[in-house]
Amino acid sequence: MSPPAIPLELGSTGPTVFPLGLGCMGMSGMYGTSSDDESVRTIHAAIERGVTLLDTGDFYGMGHNELLVGRAIAGRRDKVQISVKFGAMRAPDGSWGGVDTRPQAVKNFAAYSLKRLGVEVIDIYRPARLDPSVPIEDTIGAIAELVKQGYVRHIGLSEVGVDTIRRAHEVHPIVDLQIEYSLVTRAPEAKIFPVLAELGIGATLYGVLSRGLLSGSKPTGPKDFRTYLPRFSAEHRAQNEGAVARIQAFAAGRGQTAAQLCIAWVLAKQPTLVPVVGARTKAQLDDVLGALEKPLSAAELAELERLVPSDAVLGSRYQPAQMAHLDSEK
Repeated sequence: MSPPAIPLELGSTGPTVFPLGLGCMGMSGMYGTSSDDESVRTIHAAIERGVTLLDTGDFYGMGHNELLVGRAIAGRRDKVQISVKFGAMRAPDGSWGGVDTRPQAVKNFAAYSLKRLGVEVIDIYRPARLDPSVPIEDTIGAIAELVKQGYVRHIGLSEVGVDTIRRAHEVHPIVDLQIEYSLVTRAPEAKIFPVLAELGIGATLYGVLSRGLLSGSKPTGPKDFRTYLPRFSAEHRAQNEGAVARIQAFAAGRGQTAAQLCIAWVLAKQPTLVPVVGARTKAQLDDVLGALEKPLSAAELAELERLVPSDAVLGSRYQPAQMAHLDSEK
């Protein structure tokens, strides 16, 4: 039997959480067809295994994801912390319409999230992206009012850079930054992670498998948004599959799956931060939780990074137009 997982504090002012979070986005069609019943069973299984942090967004499936999470946590609310992203605008056809984080919009989004989730308070509330037309101080100030009113417990950020982090933290303590980080997405190490450590802010790390690329997963069709991501393009397929093959071989040598190895790398590299993994089925959940059972040694960490350096995979993590609007990339 493996030793019990040691809980982590999310920043210096945040809640105590299980060392892996469950990302629920994929349960609402972003990776193709999904089953609501299987998603609920997966969330229940995660809670039973000790997972406490569930990550969702009000724009995932245009509200579907929050309704799904709300269904899954009914009767289990005291066992979980719910992290909600807001601000991304969607049209009826599913297309994106920019970001809105005006104070009045913040409160409107929160009202609907509380209703869909069936909860009285959101544990961590965060703008999904920086709104270029709204000062971050105004957005965080509006969430701070929700904190005072008892509708939100903690404030987080997502995909923002060091200047925005500092400005937001001056308005109200920030518990964590949600940002993409993996064996082949390591830019936050240079500037962002040091600032988080300085300010006592945690991080929830998504994309630790580069949306399944590092575990050998492939897009399932036109409804799978990965079809349109550069790292999954035919142009980069040969090199990227070569990197994946090296990961799979290294993992097999340790008696692990590629997914377990990549999560173990993140846990070893950033032991105070929390990977958020998007398991959509109980089988996937069992796989990712297995990463906790075989930590990487310092020697193994160095060897894996030699085999798969940070530039081993070609293609940006989003399409160029989206990358240009990411505050975290500036």
